[in-house]
Amino acid sequence: MEKTVSGDMMNNNSSSKREASASCKKNARASRRQKLELSRARDVGVGEEDNGGVKCRKLQMFQDGKGKGKAESGELSQRVEQNLVEEKDSVRSEKCPNFGLSSICGRRRDMEDFVAVHASLCSKDIGDAPKFHYFAVYDGHGCSHVAKRCKEKLHELVKEELRGKEVVESMEWKEALERSFARMDEEVITCKEAVMAAAGCRCLLPSPESDAVGSTAVVALVTPDKIIVANCGDSRAVLARKGKAIPLSVDHKPDRPDELSRIQAAGGQVIYWEGARVLGVLAMSRAIGDSYLKPYVTSEPEVTITERTGEDDCLILASDGLWDMVSNQTACGVAGLCLDGKVVSMSPPGSVSGEGGGEYHDQACADASLLLTKLALVRRSSDNVSVVVINLRKET
Repeated sequence: MEKTVSGDMMNNNSSSKREASASCKKNARASRRQKLELSRARDVGVGEEDNGGVKCRKLQMFQDGKGKGKAESGELSQRVEQNLVEEKDSVRSEKCPNFGLSSICGRRRDMEDFVAVHASLCSKDIGDAPKFHYFAVYDGHGCSHVAKRCKEKLHELVKEELRGKEVVESMEWKEALERSFARMDEEVITCKEAVMAAAGCRCLLPSPESDAVGSTAVVALVTPDKIIVANCGDSRAVLARKGKAIPLSVDHKPDRPDELSRIQAAGGQVIYWEGARVLGVLAMSRAIGDSYLKPYVTSEPEVTITERTGEDDCLILASDGLWDMVSNQTACGVAGLCLDGKVVSMSPPGSVSGEGGGEYHDQACADASLLLTKLALVRRSSDNVSVVVINLRKET
């Protein structure tokens, strides 16, 4: 009897132990499962996806089969969706607009034009730098070394002048560009031998003719909401808005009334020999370089600041090789036809990188720039012709 009772008690104890062990294991498995689920939720919580070429954050919610946390998930998803849209809009606003360029020697013996494009010029700096895209055309005269040096250096000077400014006011844009042009002018004059040597210049060293070398400069800084243009010389910037041409710069010709007055006030003369020329030599009243014509020829640029609108079509920068043969309105009309896809592509397929990084070349803009250079040549332009076309149409 005792053995029977004892056996039953042992059986009951074993059964209780097995049940307790099974319960512990079950609880342990449930605990591990819960921890694993939380871990998975953290691991997949934030990721990235390429949405239309824009890197965006994507939040993934882990939910169990019973639908726990649906209210929290819905509220959080709304916040994430809003942040995602804001982030995409911010990235798009800072993206470099599509552009195309063409630069040809034409009927000249030497090529003295240079073009510079630097997308997102300040984006690689510390976060307090303003974000803008730099486009410029430089038209040299006398020789090519001043224009080439401007291409290599002027954008860096602009970048230095704007460094440390998170928000730039209109007057600050103007002052920064004026200081940049003045520094560029000083460098090509005081360090002319080094500049000539670096460019592999055909001028003899030393030579009086090296003082008669200079370059125009038309520079456009494109921000998400503004177009800042600095012009020195007779290259030009023209904005196409709703198909209408709006000049953003005015050529510096010696017979322009205000320029004529300035030259005469400084003791100089404008002599008409195959057109108006400073001292009968230079056919423009402002340029970088040309030390022998100081102070009559100045490097101080005129700066215009234009607010961008949704009606903007494109911005055209070009040397006078184009503008001497093609009117502002005709140039904007040709560019508009290309942007609308109404002109058969003439440029070779493929893309080129903008200096400063990134693929921003656009076939329609390339066609527009090439067609404009060909139009100038057909109309018997005897000068170098350089054209940059920048698409300002908003993405849909």
